[in-house]
Amino acid sequence: MESIKLTEYSHGAGCGCKISPMLLDEILETSVKVSSYPNLLVGNSDKDDAAAFDLGNGTSVLSTTDFFMPIVDDAFTFGQIAATNALSDIYAMGGKPLMAISIFGWPIDKLSADVAKDVIDGGRSICEEAGIPLAGGHSIDSPEPIFGLAVTGLVDNKHLMQNSNAKEDCLIFLTKPLGIGILSTAQKQKQIEDGHIDPAIKAMTTLNKIGADLAKLDGVIAMTDVTGFGLLGHLVEICEASKISSEINFNKVPLLPNVEKYRQLGCIPGGAKKNFMSYGSKISEMTQQQREILCDAQTSGGLLVIVEMQAVDKFLELTKQNNLHLEAIGKTILKGINVVEII
Repeated sequence: MESIKLTEYSHGAGCGCKISPMLLDEILETSVKVSSYPNLLVGNSDKDDAAAFDLGNGTSVLSTTDFFMPIVDDAFTFGQIAATNALSDIYAMGGKPLMAISIFGWPIDKLSADVAKDVIDGGRSICEEAGIPLAGGHSIDSPEPIFGLAVTGLVDNKHLMQNSNAKEDCLIFLTKPLGIGILSTAQKQKQIEDGHIDPAIKAMTTLNKIGADLAKLDGVIAMTDVTGFGLLGHLVEICEASKISSEINFNKVPLLPNVEKYRQLGCIPGGAKKNFMSYGSKISEMTQQQREILCDAQTSGGLLVIVEMQAVDKFLELTKQNNLHLEAIGKTILKGINVVEII
């Protein structure tokens, strides 16, 4: 029997399906009066990764949701990636997940229930790895396959990570290499060579659990995960919320193997182009290579971490203990003409 290739059933792939940052701002703009909720510590005003609601006992409940269409052909792996990506929002806020429920759309006239089961099982396996139950969910008959999670988590208020907490004279770190969008586009275009997608799959199915531990370090002051808006888009969100600018040393940015090979072949996701159109005016002049990599739409990407100078040694010690060998990719600076300078 011919194997099912899920990416052939969707018009987009992974977080590359996200609506562009510019259009999303337009959609979220409202004339409806928004009531004040004193216990809502974090909403969507600064584009943080999850909402935080103060329980009044020194902790907050975190709530987030994330879902998308297939970025890989294998159903079980697709479920793993989508679940890993959704859980990342909780870790990026400095919290730990408590439970998840699934969001599931399936073209029942095109794909069998057995394939659907594999997607759910993949998501459940990642929830088990995170130590939480996949406690339920909701499903619909949809034209394209869709899967993701709504996740509830918990965080100590003193460790809550927010985009608005960054300040100048800090170092910037990234915990996973870039290039997922380019490699997955090469796969969708059937240009990928055997084994070349494997490092991307490993990255996309690796939980960002370390976020909960990093948040406890004095001097780790802001954190977000890098997903569909690319490295530059999510860094812009932090800088604008914190009223600062930043510098990125392009040569220090880690890349997955073979990214440059497929970039030169033209395997550029549409999301990267939408990203640049949305926030390119806020970035200093870039080469085509820099633009296509730094705006590359990531799926289940790494954590972008802002660390005060005095905390860097402890930060690097903890990341090394977790088999992450990192170096700074840039620094935060006084607010300037550009939100991000590429050097």
